[in-house]
Amino acid sequence: MSSNLPRDRALDAIAGLLTAGRIADAEAAIAALLRESPGDAEALRLRAIAELQGGRVDAARATLNAVLAIAPASVELLCNLGSIELARGDADAALDALERAFALAPAHPAVLLGLGNARRAHGDLAGALDAYRAATRADARHGGAWLNLAAVELALGDSAGAERDARHALTLVPGHPEGLLLLGHVLAAQRRFADAQAAYEAGAGAAPGDARFAYQAGLMAEEQKHLAAAAALHTRALALDPALHHALGQLVFLKRQLCDWRDLDALSARVRARVREGAPGIAPFAFLAEPAGPDEQLRCAGTAAAGIDAGAAALRRGLAFAHAPRADERLRVGFASNGFGNHPTGLLLVALIEALCDHLDAVVFSTSVHDDSPIRRRLRDAAAEWHDVAELAPLALARHIDATALDALIDLRGYGGGGIAETLTLRPAPLQINWLAYPGTSGAPWMDYVIADRVVLPDALRPHFSEAVARLPRCFQPSDPTRRVGEPPSRAICGLPADGPVLVSFNNSYKLNPESVQRMLAVLRAVPDATLWLLSGPDGADERLRRHAGAGGVDARRLVFMPKLPHDEYLARYRHADLFLDTAPYNAPTTASDAIWAGCPVLTVPGATFASRVAASLNAHLGMPSLNAADDAAFIATATRAGRDAAFRAALRADVAARRATSGLFDMRAFAGDFTALLQRIVERRRRGLAPADFD
Repeated sequence: MSSNLPRDRALDAIAGLLTAGRIADAEAAIAALLRESPGDAEALRLRAIAELQGGRVDAARATLNAVLAIAPASVELLCNLGSIELARGDADAALDALERAFALAPAHPAVLLGLGNARRAHGDLAGALDAYRAATRADARHGGAWLNLAAVELALGDSAGAERDARHALTLVPGHPEGLLLLGHVLAAQRRFADAQAAYEAGAGAAPGDARFAYQAGLMAEEQKHLAAAAALHTRALALDPALHHALGQLVFLKRQLCDWRDLDALSARVRARVREGAPGIAPFAFLAEPAGPDEQLRCAGTAAAGIDAGAAALRRGLAFAHAPRADERLRVGFASNGFGNHPTGLLLVALIEALCDHLDAVVFSTSVHDDSPIRRRLRDAAAEWHDVAELAPLALARHIDATALDALIDLRGYGGGGIAETLTLRPAPLQINWLAYPGTSGAPWMDYVIADRVVLPDALRPHFSEAVARLPRCFQPSDPTRRVGEPPSRAICGLPADGPVLVSFNNSYKLNPESVQRMLAVLRAVPDATLWLLSGPDGADERLRRHAGAGGVDARRLVFMPKLPHDEYLARYRHADLFLDTAPYNAPTTASDAIWAGCPVLTVPGATFASRVAASLNAHLGMPSLNAADDAAFIATATRAGRDAAFRAALRADVAARRATSGLFDMRAFAGDFTALLQRIVERRRRGLAPADFD
């Protein structure tokens, strides 16, 4: 570039080079200009921008600070410095620079936009909202300001406002990929999953090389139970970006749900390798179904927790939850879940909540949509307080929980669907406890305790839990002993043969991995007149299992599939069942409890993880540890004996019936007493100012 060009034209040319991404050419031109005018503030500002674009953030910051010494009232310099401080992760310094710019130019759109960004990074969402709104007033055609406004509205729980403003932004910048991504997030928050999927797929059309859109569309297909379509979308996302670990983890979990075991071993090995490397994005709940050790599960959960914790750091800045110890001896304990209704969590918990009313105040936070089920009505009647909080964003929910003045909050979902980890990381309760629905460690610094028992969480497993372990003197899992087990339809109506033993495994399809199914087929080969009764799976899973049985030398007609039924109808079917065959490494938790309550014995092999020891805990506390087989060979031998020996089958069922009534496994009044005593010890320790510690 000729140095004879007038200064303004030279600066315009440099700006054009930077816009085009030609950083080296721009820096050469800047150097030439500065040789003639070493103190040219605008040339130095452009050099800082070039340094920032080249990834030299500290150099850019030093340059801008030097220029500010020359031109301390430059609004542009202060905005640039604010952007650089944000890039460095220093929200305090960014806010200082943008507040100075705001004082100089309170109506400047770029200043207002930068100020909103700085306040947002500082955790001041309300302040960011004000700044972005002012930016849209200052420049109503600025699509980026409208998108930032919509993003903050979504974070504050105003999904209607977020949708309105995101759609308006897209009229200003049609087809903007980030706008379509945000619109998809807004619609997903409104549970409009088909509309959200359409927005993500429109984003994929606008940015065909961006794997995020296929991944997000896959999540929405999952929400609509279109699992085969979801698997195809995650496969597409991985083809675009093999390092998108989120998609890899979801694809493996989907293949397990679909019983599509092609390439599964290789994909599972990839997921486990990524977990060991500390790769983010792999869902801990889905990882429970992998043949991984407890150390790997802790690593997966810890990585997920670290990401959630880092993402909430800004929000924590403005919070000051005091959690002053309560003097009242009667405990106030919160229970948070999306399962307070016709859901396995509600079915397990309802009788215990009813029994707890004599011991403590149960404060329920329901994050699910109202389903008007009898279970939900019973839970509402039993709770000391009921809070419908499904519409609250994480920050608002944290403030709501804090206002209820709890002694402890029990998270009943963990990393399962509908979990509230983003809220719990803000520490809305003085003690936060992992219990019941997530059979593993949270790996989270915000969870103080996990409630378990000595069978499901023995000492050998203790090093792989981040929480302090509080053990009950009974099985950690409650149940509802008020359920009536009615008479089932005939065997013929159920699709079963007229005679012969019936082996059941009404587990979800993702637990029916090749290894678990192989040992079931081994029993069928050894007991030629036995039938295997399974829960029907999604999108062709049943037919895949039939083909697998045929390839394993078992007539596919010996596999019978039960559709999902109302709970009372499903429970009655166990009267036709002779033996429940458990799965590994992810056991039947609620389903095993159902089987035992209905009089069907459960055969399992205790594993090395919490998720693989739940059925063993049920059997041990029932008083039938003989059904906890030492290994697969013992499992097959016991199941084969039960299949061949009618007297043995009858004795097992009689033993279950007798012990069900006397063992205490289903005694929820006694459970309530033990549970309250454990919570009293946990709370009392905190009241004395002591850190969480293990309890037995």
